[in-house]
Amino acid sequence: MPDDAFEPGPPHPATVPPALPPAPATARLRVVVADDNPVVRAGLGVLLSGRADIQVVAEAADGREAYEKTLHHRPDVVLLDVRMPGVDGISALPHLVGIAPVLMLTYSRESEIVHEALRLGAGGYLVHGEFTSDQLVQAVRDTRNGRAHFTATAADALLAHMRHGTAPNRAALPDGLGAALTTTHARTSARTPVHEPSRQREHSESLSQLQPPVGQSSVPGGSVSPPNRQQYGLSSREVEVMELIASGMSNQQIAATCFISEKTVKNHINRIFTKLHSTSRSEAIARWLGTAPRDPGRHP
Repeated sequence: MPDDAFEPGPPHPATVPPALPPAPATARLRVVVADDNPVVRAGLGVLLSGRADIQVVAEAADGREAYEKTLHHRPDVVLLDVRMPGVDGISALPHLVGIAPVLMLTYSRESEIVHEALRLGAGGYLVHGEFTSDQLVQAVRDTRNGRAHFTATAADALLAHMRHGTAPNRAALPDGLGAALTTTHARTSARTPVHEPSRQREHSESLSQLQPPVGQSSVPGGSVSPPNRQQYGLSSREVEVMELIASGMSNQQIAATCFISEKTVKNHINRIFTKLHSTSRSEAIARWLGTAPRDPGRHP
């Protein structure tokens, strides 16, 4: 070999790129699937778990099992059917939303059911046969982040229900759905917004204690006269928003229910607080329900 021939030597240490640290593993979105049809559960399990960022951690065949699995696994999202044997989805819903966001995934498309599910805290409503697999996956991801999804029938049913008004005494749900809800829970939901998790509620409202509704009075041995709400001078839209606040809905859920922006919801709430002489949600609810202490300085 000639003396001036180039002979490669070992690379200079400075030219060797440093080893990069391994990329941190991204936490997968954890889902509980509740449906009484084993074929539907299996199909959803295969579809969702086939995505790199989603994992189905448990399945349930009825509302009671859905509550137990959700309480145990603490998922990011619960997919919930409406019609299931034993404890149905509507009955289980208010117990689930305090633990994890719930996306209704069902064949039930009646407007009363859609509205009731949203009133009780569902983060979206999808009707089978009206979405693609990619749309379902995106809806699951968005539900975890607080963004609502509705398929066409659900949106139309909700809009039709809202156009006819929201009467204080709602008609019975089809097939007796929601029959396991208690009046005690209804009062608790009015005091505690569904978007605020409460660990005490999870234990005190176990589905094993659900019973058919019974008439109760908050005054022993007597009845409570309805509050005089006309005194506050709320507009029809403000009354609608106030009813949804009292039911425990968050601003985002009210916006989805009324088809208005969250900014508009906040504007309505500010005017409602002014008219009800309230500085907080809980105070406004107490005045609206007639449970606030009477102030002698104000009109009855």
